[in-house]
Amino acid sequence: MNTALILSGGRGLRLGSDIPKQYLEAGGRPVISYCVETLSLHKEIDAIQIVAEQVWREQILAWLEIADRNKKFKGFSLPGENRQLSIFYGLEDIRRYGAADDCVLVHDAARPLLSAELVTECLLAVNGHDGVLPVLPMKDTVYASDDGKKVSSLLQRSRIFAGQAPELFRLGKYYEANRRLLPEEILKINGSTEPAVMAGMDIVMIPGDERNFKITTKADLERFQEIAAGRKTGEMY
Repeated sequence: MNTALILSGGRGLRLGSDIPKQYLEAGGRPVISYCVETLSLHKEIDAIQIVAEQVWREQILAWLEIADRNKKFKGFSLPGENRQLSIFYGLEDIRRYGAADDCVLVHDAARPLLSAELVTECLLAVNGHDGVLPVLPMKDTVYASDDGKKVSSLLQRSRIFAGQAPELFRLGKYYEANRRLLPEEILKINGSTEPAVMAGMDIVMIPGDERNFKITTKADLERFQEIAAGRKTGEMY
């Protein structure tokens, strides 16, 4: 069984809006609906779990009537104090209907341009491994600084990659990797794959998708709104 865990509990403070970015409109529909639709239509995704604040759940259910084309929604999970704790709460709920060797695909509601092809690549790559991380190579020269003011060293660009979502994990091992970090260490986690690496899980990297960007700033939102408007009118991007 393959379950998609959609993280939609963020408040989008960096965007400067009263409405969380994943619920803003683009192309005549909410941002969250795009990844929901992609995951619902994917033949290898069996269930969808959504992390969301209670106040938004009734509205999300209304959106799901259209976006969840194949009716795969299983339930809501509570958001945590940070992103990783939200993931943990989602994993706890998924374990109620999933088995240890099942796969959970973690994705951000604010990454609307998730492609079915990337989901498929993640599912294919996990065979023989504990997890999959899509990555992008670094294009710019990367430097390290010990004090944030002066350059300390030049990093080897060929060895540095930017992680993307969705990230795919074996449910049982990934749950245990996160559980071991409770209650305080989990609050220090910055990336979803970090607990897996700390636990010694075998995580394989695959090429990511540059189009699969996360809406973080107002410029990101405007960029996606233009793309969504083009999709609506049949233009190609």
